[in-house]
Amino acid sequence: MNQEVNNIPADENDSDGKLAANAGAAAADAYLDQFEIRVLAVLAEKEALTPDNYPLSLNTLTNGCNQLSSRDPVMAIAESTVLDVLQRLMQRKLVVEVNQAGARVAKYEHRMRVKWLLEQDKLAVLTTLMLRGIQTAGELRSRSGRLHEFTSVGEVETALQFLVDKYPPLAARLTKAPGTKESRYAHLLAGEEVLEQQAIADAMSGSAAVVKNGGHDRISQLEEEVVGLRRQMEDLSAQFAEFKRQFD
Repeated sequence: MNQEVNNIPADENDSDGKLAANAGAAAADAYLDQFEIRVLAVLAEKEALTPDNYPLSLNTLTNGCNQLSSRDPVMAIAESTVLDVLQRLMQRKLVVEVNQAGARVAKYEHRMRVKWLLEQDKLAVLTTLMLRGIQTAGELRSRSGRLHEFTSVGEVETALQFLVDKYPPLAARLTKAPGTKESRYAHLLAGEEVLEQQAIADAMSGSAAVVKNGGHDRISQLEEEVVGLRRQMEDLSAQFAEFKRQFD
């Protein structure tokens, strides 16, 4: 058996390695970085909030990216960086440049609705996740009202499930954090590693709060957090595996 393996031609091994490398590169190219996510989300937000001023100029878009309210995290992005991000997003057909008659500057609009076939309710939920990170369905309902009016949390959950069920999925449902009643959701546009870091940070934050506040059930609460984190990682890994199958 060892001899058969050793006799595999070198070029065949090289070919397999190249295929794996190409698949990995393709998967990486499918992800968005934090600046790309912010630029896309601001374009989608302003499209709904200020339609008379949409598409956005570079200056207006930069101000929206650096806005202090309704942003998590708050960023301070230079206008030159936003322009570089726009160029990358245009190459990926997620943004288009619009030259309006009589306009002195170029303006930009997103193409998420077309790219991912999203109706406004789904786009509103995805945009809010992109702007403010991991949230529950209840939080999403209260925070996305200006983008789309949801009459119930159930409507938000329906929109979330659509995003989760897409191929590849655009969002993931995380396990409930210890001491909470609602599941949390996150977008998958940045890949699995970012979500893992956020989940670990949340778990560490919860553990610190337990130690600080004291109580009779500290150990049991910490154990529940560990179990919840493991389940969350398993869920994310399963959804990410499905996401990567498109590159196989």
